[in-house]
Amino acid sequence: MFGVLAFILLGGIYSACGSFASSANYGAGRIIFSDAFSNSLGNKNTDSLFFSQNGKTSLETPDLKIVQGNTISGISAPSVVSAKVLGDVFGGGQGTKKDIIDYIVQPGDTFQSIAESNGISVNTLLWANELSLSSVIKTGQTLTILPADGILHVVKLGDTVGAIALKYKAGLDDVIAFNSLASQDDIYIGDIVIVPGGVMPKKSAVPLDIHVPLADNYFIFPVQGKITQGLHFYNAVDVANKCGTPIYAAAAGTVQRVKYGYNFGGGNLLTILHSNGTVTYYGHLSTIFVKPGDRVDVGQNIALVGGGTGAIGDGLSTGCHVHFQVTGAKNPLAKYPIGTNISYK
Repeated sequence: MFGVLAFILLGGIYSACGSFASSANYGAGRIIFSDAFSNSLGNKNTDSLFFSQNGKTSLETPDLKIVQGNTISGISAPSVVSAKVLGDVFGGGQGTKKDIIDYIVQPGDTFQSIAESNGISVNTLLWANELSLSSVIKTGQTLTILPADGILHVVKLGDTVGAIALKYKAGLDDVIAFNSLASQDDIYIGDIVIVPGGVMPKKSAVPLDIHVPLADNYFIFPVQGKITQGLHFYNAVDVANKCGTPIYAAAAGTVQRVKYGYNFGGGNLLTILHSNGTVTYYGHLSTIFVKPGDRVDVGQNIALVGGGTGAIGDGLSTGCHVHFQVTGAKNPLAKYPIGTNISYK
């Protein structure tokens, strides 16, 4: 008798769910959802893993099974959660944004006027760009603008947060908090650390990066697409392609950092440490397939292009692209003019 009742109940639930899914669709594949997570999936590229071929997001009916002959239990189907969603959840809101931006020098600009218009000190501007008061800037030149007064530091082998804070006469807790570090041990070679309130040692300016010579074929193209921005902060080149395009490890190495959220405008990102001490950085990612500590081979699919999903994990981005950055060596993409299409074929 119970089996018959359970069968009838199961059929009723499936029918109700089917009616809900049907009534939730209207107009050009638009779907009304009853919760915030589902709402966050609206208006996405139809190439997304979340979408079916007809452009509609599928609402799955529950799986039910009878347990011990007297109980009906719901079973949750496996879900694919992209880094874009994790960036929304863990990346913070719009109010937490702290941008590192590229500023294009305009006619009549001076160090003083640029610093004032961006709310930073002249010293902060000079230090971030390895300039001095006697340096000459030209119209069209690109300058790095920090989100606050202080120092930009590229982490090198042997660095600790404590040593960095001490070197620039800043507070340890301030450095940890400003960079959203989990602890004073949460830094890796090639990381960009902002030292709020830091002061450059007077004896000499510290070079941001020292390049090691590499064979021309050491790095492969990390993605196929069109180069849309040449060298900019930090030793990076932007390559545009549609969101969801595969991104590959430019060389073999070990994944150091995987980070979701806004991240000073870099969006969801990952970094890989290579055997020669260089580090590659991949920013504005929609989905990430690796985790810290993973060994990756050259050409291994590590992520998907993002930057155009409208999520906090896009970072500071105007469209789908990857920000490919190299620490410790020349960027192999720097030799290509803007507009160049790079391909493996």
